[in-house]
Amino acid sequence: MTVPVIEAQELSKIYDAGRMEVQALHDVNMTINKGEFTAIVGPSGSGKTTLLNLFGGLDTATSGSLSVVDRDIALLSKRQRADMRLHYLGFVFQAYNLVPVLTVRENVEFVLELQGVGNERSQRAREVLDELGLSEFADRRPNELSGGQQQRVAVARAIASRPQLVLADEPTANLDGENAEILLTMMRRLNTEHDITFVFSTHDPRVVAYAQRVITLVDGCVDKDETKSIDSC
Repeated sequence: MTVPVIEAQELSKIYDAGRMEVQALHDVNMTINKGEFTAIVGPSGSGKTTLLNLFGGLDTATSGSLSVVDRDIALLSKRQRADMRLHYLGFVFQAYNLVPVLTVRENVEFVLELQGVGNERSQRAREVLDELGLSEFADRRPNELSGGQQQRVAVARAIASRPQLVLADEPTANLDGENAEILLTMMRRLNTEHDITFVFSTHDPRVVAYAQRVITLVDGCVDKDETKSIDSC
């Protein structure tokens, strides 16, 4: 049985740019189900990042409807959207966004602390670091790691809270081929073994090669929506 994690209907977003309006998204219809590994692609300015920001409750639509993890985004207050992000979503960004003064372990524990996880916080962080092959870096700070290692820590932090959905905005943009391959293999394994839904915005053909579903945006509209078999990824 398919369970929708994201449902968008006639979703539009218009930005006020001084004397003119810019329509970033135009009547987007899209359903992403639990367990999907989806890449949203398109040229710069096509609306990819805007769409991810709407999915994450970081921005609000101008019109249309959007449900994320069974919550109508339009009905949520700012505080409720923050609560949804904290408890149900994980984020991976191009720039890593790790806290520089915290160790790897502390970065992973940080979201758990915000969630109010108590005694098991350290154990859960250790388990995630073990699973992602990061245990040896637990006491290092981000500036002591390579870019690929920092991005793996960002993924560890994103999944430590056991989210239903991970949103990844250009996660491989700063990585070389080897590190991108390691990261994508790791995220695909998390997807298949833990049934975590991943949605990427990307220009990277390496991400597209791993994705089961590829949605192409052009000028804020869905131009193509293609699904591949698992064996082809």
